Amino acid sequence: MPVESHTSRTPSPLDELDMKLLHALETDGRAPFSKIAAVLGVSDQTVARRYRKLTAEGGLNVVGVRNAERLGTDFWMLRLRCTPEGAQTIAGALARRPDTSWVALMSGGTEVTCLTRPRRPGDHDDLLLGKLPRTPHIVEIRAFQLLHSFFGGPRGWLSKFAPLSEAQLAALTPRLPPVTGAPARIAPEDEALVTALEADGRATYPELQRATGLSESSVKRRLSALLESRAVFVDVEYTPELLGYHVAASLWITAAPASLHSVGEALASHYEIAFASATAGPSNLLATVVARDTAGLYAYISGKLGQLEGVQHVETAPFLRRVKQLTYRQSR
Repeated sequence: MPVESHTSRTPSPLDELDMKLLHALETDGRAPFSKIAAVLGVSDQTVARRYRKLTAEGGLNVVGVRNAERLGTDFWMLRLRCTPEGAQTIAGALARRPDTSWVALMSGGTEVTCLTRPRRPGDHDDLLLGKLPRTPHIVEIRAFQLLHSFFGGPRGWLSKFAPLSEAQLAALTPRLPPVTGAPARIAPEDEALVTALEADGRATYPELQRATGLSESSVKRRLSALLESRAVFVDVEYTPELLGYHVAASLWITAAPASLHSVGEALASHYEIAFASATAGPSNLLATVVARDTAGLYAYISGKLGQLEGVQHVETAPFLRRVKQLTYRQSR
């Protein structure tokens, strides 16, 4: 479904080249600067300089991510209602765990949300049934299993801005074989390689060699296999404020069962939506909405979202502070 273009009416602190570079990295996070430069029609040095600036000033980070959909791993979104004095400590502790992402303080600092990415059987039970119930200052725990992804993961938000032309996008899109029906797998001997990619999705082959102890040919072969099977994909994180969006919120949506899929598909087509998934739990859809300001958030909720047929109830939880996206940086 074509997505409404809004570049012309949404001013961004970034210029056109920065936007194209971000979209290029979202399309292929491991693309050499020389290839990106050739597609964008600039020098390698220009791309490298812009990349360093975005990394230093905009929180840009390129990382490998385990693909839960292809690996058959359950994802859960946790909502933790906390006492105000404990929320920040709890969010920080969750952010430091390797099996979490998208940790945020919400609702004026009285709630923490967290996406869990269990790596081994029992990790989820250990967190939900062991550690969290014994944590002081947690008043309530609600867990939502993610059932079906409508937008997010390998599908990046910047694609909705369409800064790259169709020809540029085609030139940068990796040529991967079709996905087979069989689930993907990360072999035990590939764990060191995946861990290195999770730390730096653009790590060079020599760096991956040192991290794994493998030969360069083995690193190339195993990395190609992981990417082609979609067991792992390379993603980018950055601050949405870079694009002029200063307000974000989680939307917990209840849709009529017969309308669940159509509402999810409609959410995925809205440029304001950075993530959308069907869930099991008190509500059956979860979405992340981004807006330039509070007025923009209200306009979306009362406009596009409010007009969707089948939506029965919406709970809006504004972000107070992002503690972790894909990686945790304590200095933030």
